[in-house]
Formats: sequence, C-alpha cells, structure tokens
Amino acid sequence: MKLVSYPEYKDSGVPWLEKIPRRWRFFRAKNVFYPIDLRSKTGAEELLSVSERHGVTSRKSVNVTMFQAASYQGYKLCWPGDLVINSLWAWMQGLGFSKYHGIISTAYGVYRPRVRRVSDFRYFDYLLRSAAYKWELRVRSKGIWRSRYQLKDDDFLKMPILLPEAEEQTQIARFLDWKTAQINQFIRNKRRLIELLKEQKQNVINQAVTRGLDPNVRLKPSGVEWIGDIPAHWETTKLKRVVSFNPSKSETRANSADEEKVVFLPMENISVNGDIDCSEKRPLSEVWSGFTYFRRGDVVMAKITPCFENGKGAYLQGLETGFGFGTTELIVLRPLKAIDGAFLRFLMWTKQFLLLGEQYMTGAAGQQRIPLDFVKNYPIGLPPIEEQREILAHIQEKSAEIDQALTRAQREIELIREYRTRLISDVVTGQVDVRGIQVPKVADEELLALDEDAAESDDLINDRVEMKSVG
Repeated sequence: MKLVSYPEYKDSGVPWLEKIPRRWRFFRAKNVFYPIDLRSKTGAEELLSVSERHGVTSRKSVNVTMFQAASYQGYKLCWPGDLVINSLWAWMQGLGFSKYHGIISTAYGVYRPRVRRVSDFRYFDYLLRSAAYKWELRVRSKGIWRSRYQLKDDDFLKMPILLPEAEEQTQIARFLDWKTAQINQFIRNKRRLIELLKEQKQNVINQAVTRGLDPNVRLKPSGVEWIGDIPAHWETTKLKRVVSFNPSKSETRANSADEEKVVFLPMENISVNGDIDCSEKRPLSEVWSGFTYFRRGDVVMAKITPCFENGKGAYLQGLETGFGFGTTELIVLRPLKAIDGAFLRFLMWTKQFLLLGEQYMTGAAGQQRIPLDFVKNYPIGLPPIEEQREILAHIQEKSAEIDQALTRAQREIELIREYRTRLISDVVTGQVDVRGIQVPKVADEELLALDEDAAESDDLINDRVEMKSVG
C-alpha cells in the first residue's frame, strides 16, 4: 500500500509543522474542548489512572499501588470521550481520552469535546499523543524543575489543535486503528519469538553444564534428587568447596579516603544475560563503606526478588578496573582452582538453581532474598576443569547463533516502532492522505489487545526495583 500526499497544502503557521492540507485548520483548544470540574459525592466510582504509556485506564488494570487515599470523595468525574490530562506529566504526554465513567485526581484536567468540532475523539487521541505534539505540550508546561512542570488549564486551552474535516477524523482514526493493530500483532509475535529463543539458549546451557556434551557418556546417580544422574567421571560437591564468598575489600590494601575511581555496578548495570555496563565509576571514598566489593574474575549474582528469579548476574572477567563496588543486593562468588568462573556463572543460571532458590527465599513480600547458606550448600555435578572449558566453548558457539537471531528480532521491533511513530505523526498532521483507502473493520479484541509497548520488559521492571535497593 503506497501512501500519497494531499493534492494541495498551505503553511501551517506553527513552528513544529511546515505544512498542512489546504482544507485543514488550526483552532485554539478552547474552541475544540471545554473544561469540566464535576466531583464525586461518594468516591465509589471506578478509580482511573492516566499515563504516557497507557493513556486513561482503570487503576487496578495497571497495578498502581502508590498514592492510595482513605477516601476518594470529591475526586473529579469523567465520562467516555472526555480528554483527561495528568497536568504534571503533560510534557511527557500523560494524557488520553477516557473509555470509562470514573474518577481521577483533582490535580488532573478534564476537558469535554465540543460536538461541532469533534467528529471522532479517537483522532484527537492519536493527535495529542503523537510525536508531532510533544513540542507543543512541552513548551506550554511551566515549572522550575522538570519533575514539577505543570500544564494549567489556560495554557492548554490556548494550544493550537489541528482539525481536518469531520469525515476525515473518522477515516484517520479507523486507518490508524487498523495499522497499529497490525503493527502491535507483529510486535507480539516477535516478542514470543524472543522468549522462545531465550528459552532455547537456557536449555542449551542447562544441558551442557548438568550433563556434558557426550550423549553416550556413562552416568551415575548424583545422590541429589533435583540433579538426577551425572556423568560417571564428574564429582558431586557443594559450591562452598569450590567457591569463596563475599571476599574482604581489605585484600586491595587501598586507602578508603582515596579519590581514585573504580567501576560501580548498580543493579540496572547488570543484565539477565550476564553483561555488565562499566560506564559508571565512583571515587573509592564514596563507595568504600556500605556497598558490595568484588574484583575482576569474580561472579556476582542478584539475591533480591525478582532479579534472582530472572537470573541477573555476571562473570566479571571484563571489569574495567581491577576491583569495584556495587549494589548491596549482590552475592559475590570467587571461583577456586577447581571451577572456571564462566562455568560457575552458567551454573547460577540453570533452571534447577533458580527454581529451587525461589522456594528458599525469605523476607517480606517484594523484598525477599536468597539466603547465603542456600548458595553455599547448593550441590553441583562438577566436571574436570578442561571439560568445563570444552563445555564453555560449545555454549559460546551455540549461543552465538541464538544471539544473532535475538538481535535480528529486537532490531525488527525497534524499526517497526519507529515506523509506527512516524506513520501516526504523518497521518494525523496530514502529511499523507488516507481518505481513499479501504479500511477493513478491526475486531474488538484487536482494539482491546494489549499494546506491547505499554507492557514494560522484565529488565525495566527489575531495574526500578533494584534502584530502590542500591546503597
């Protein structure tokens, strides 16, 4: 399908848009919407949330637990089709048109479309949440600090709103519903592929580090139920016999008042895949007390939920400074002569270790941690050191193939997201003409399907959890 331009254009008159179709017009927001301020008498209506990711949603559907009020009496009311703006996050496009009758914070703005201007509120939802309108919302939100920027009613009502003719509003909304449903389905399919590839990679690692590479090798009972049989020439042992734990920083003989900078690893700089980001460096005097010490060649693993369950950890062979510090939510394992550091890291990533460890976690909900004694006494089947290195070479070869497929899938998601952003912006501002395109009906379940961009990845969720725990 080839998208074409409108036959005629004119100057837009706004700094962020060069031209608009000849028959389109800009109106001040006050001529398109009017503010309403109706309050709940009981606070019993459905509580709604407004965000850049989700637009207007039921608060319970996005699992928001902060800012719980004892009573919601006096909260603002809104109805389906009302525009709701989170005034403190308008500059980040924290807004949307409600599909619900419910209540929202008194700090939010509620605006009702004027019938003579608005044929289809879905067009305006796409317009105000498009990349084209970011500049407009940003410059009209005022404040000293970014976290305190606020869009007031008067500033919003002066904003220029781009209006196509009534029938075009509906056609644009239907076209974008159709195309974004296709794009979101593509993203969902690619995410499923990524999960399958990750599972395939973990299975390669599990098989190699728990059974070795020879499918015909003679086996023996390990004596541990969840390990099962292991190659007959492997040794059954516990981690504490081949690993030392949480070594002392005194071995560095460094001066705690020294201003020399070393790598600092907050949890968000350690990936589930075992990669580390060494870009953050801090003076020794700042990190000597209250943080976790490690040196190059150690293995670190997350001990707090949900990072432990996701396998966050790393073999620090590539640490950019000889030693460093990191979040207190790490356990440090130093491999002894009998075990290779990379092999140890993969043992900490096996399904058996993660699933069993999850059962042993202790602490309050949301702050559970893996006990150090569980890790120390965890039994393993240990091959000779040379065989460990053969296994590592095999894992590296097989993982490289899977990693290439993962990279391709992730890049395809990035490209389709970029296309979607550009498409929406071009269509709602009239840079392309969709009037003559036959748009098939989009099924209700496609419209209601979760937008994968609104679902945060596990890594993002985890990073936010650990950032609270660092230090």
